[in-house]
Amino acid sequence: MVVLAASICTKAGKAIISRQFRDMSRARIESLLASFSKVIPANTQHTSVETSDVRYVYQPLEDLYIILITNKASNILQDIETLHLFARVVSDMCRSADQREILKNSFELLEAFDEIVSLGYREPLNLMQVRNVLEMESHEEKIQEIIARNKEAEAKEELKRRAKQLEMQRREQQRRTAAGGPSGGGYLGGGVSGYSPVPQRFDAPSTPVRTSSPAPSSLRAPAFKSGGMKLGAKKSKQSELLDALGSEVLLSEDMSVPTTPAATTPEPFVQKDERGSLPTVTPESVHAVVRETVDLELVREGGLNTMELKGDLNLQITDASLSRVKLVLADPPTAFGPELQFKQHPNVNKFAANKERVIALKDPSRSFPVGQPLAVLKWRYSGKDETYVPLSINCWPTPSNDGTCDVNIEYELENEALTLHDVVISIPLPAGSYPTVTPGHAGEWTLNSHSHSIDWIVGQVDAESRSGTLEFSVGGDDPGAFFPVKVSFVGQGSMAGVRIASVTRVDNGEEVVFSEDASITVDSYSVV
Repeated sequence: MVVLAASICTKAGKAIISRQFRDMSRARIESLLASFSKVIPANTQHTSVETSDVRYVYQPLEDLYIILITNKASNILQDIETLHLFARVVSDMCRSADQREILKNSFELLEAFDEIVSLGYREPLNLMQVRNVLEMESHEEKIQEIIARNKEAEAKEELKRRAKQLEMQRREQQRRTAAGGPSGGGYLGGGVSGYSPVPQRFDAPSTPVRTSSPAPSSLRAPAFKSGGMKLGAKKSKQSELLDALGSEVLLSEDMSVPTTPAATTPEPFVQKDERGSLPTVTPESVHAVVRETVDLELVREGGLNTMELKGDLNLQITDASLSRVKLVLADPPTAFGPELQFKQHPNVNKFAANKERVIALKDPSRSFPVGQPLAVLKWRYSGKDETYVPLSINCWPTPSNDGTCDVNIEYELENEALTLHDVVISIPLPAGSYPTVTPGHAGEWTLNSHSHSIDWIVGQVDAESRSGTLEFSVGGDDPGAFFPVKVSFVGQGSMAGVRIASVTRVDNGEEVVFSEDASITVDSYSVV
């Protein structure tokens, strides 16, 4: 098997990039590529064509062709296998197979071509090995980087520890000075900048104190006053150290906490924002928050394995004059069966989902709490009725005869009362293979290197744009390798149809202005 050249050209035979593995002039390779467009048969499934001198083994690449030019004595089966490896390398390095993207990554592609074929002969490599060679990853280098980062972190922690020590000494000195006793800092050479322990007791001398220096100028009052009492008059080593650390050291520490060496400042808790791209809601004096979480598992052939929906309604009132109200829920667009169970707060009247759908206190003379949220109603559904699925996913892998698989995946919004934001559909890929995505799909896609999957990102799914399709081809012939498909999103609305129709006063029946924030989050959403 001898590969003379590997090229990517247009359908007219114009070369975009080409790598010759044997001595060939530029005019010769341009002539061969120009002849290719004339000898390629129309309306045929063949991937090779021969002339009197060479053999062309080719594969369409959207609007381009990737071609191997070999001699006529080469093994056609090995040529086709090599061609597939070239095509996978191009799909791995380029987001799309257009001329601009090919030229942008031309040097990387040529380097990969040289790794696959050497002096015209195929090297025993696969796609993962080619990628590792190009990235030139070194395990020893990673170990050294980890060690260096650990040393840097240890040095930073030591710096913080010493800065805390200095800060505690400074505060102890300030405390003793405020209590009326001499601090001892002027006598110990400004002890804040050193590590000398602060004396537990110091009786003020009745006679002037002399320093170790016999110079008369050291006994003068101005020098003693400026050195011993003006702690912040000039910048000490401790201040320079604190400035170097910035806001990381003790800037938020409470001055009333005893400063002991074992005292530590707890790290603040940062709450994760689960709203994503959901629009914000400006709360009124009567504000209702509806939160639902869904956990379901679809079957690839159709149907539903499990589905669990949990929700709660929290009422928050900020105006005391509006604390005696009742809530009337609207009729749901899709009525759940008896599997949807409601549970109300002990102080709330029995909630009947199929009757008046009113939420009010048992004792009309009592009021809802003001200034704090109260969970007045909770609900739960657990069943296998797929008509309640908010977003259906249809993943259809079709193996081809050339060792690849064509995958079609489609989503469709089933509950038109919902608006889904930040929709991400993750499809796993076979090991060592990378997809060639057909253009014209909704949203955008990206490769997830951690899970080796393709993530299809759709910004918003609603009643106007309720469906979309993604098509791609990838190496591998096992349809089960593309499952489980995982889905994540944040939704606006309520799957159970819990929505407030009106809020009225209990005493006079007057309607009250209210606001409502209804959202859905996903615990687990997959197709197996």
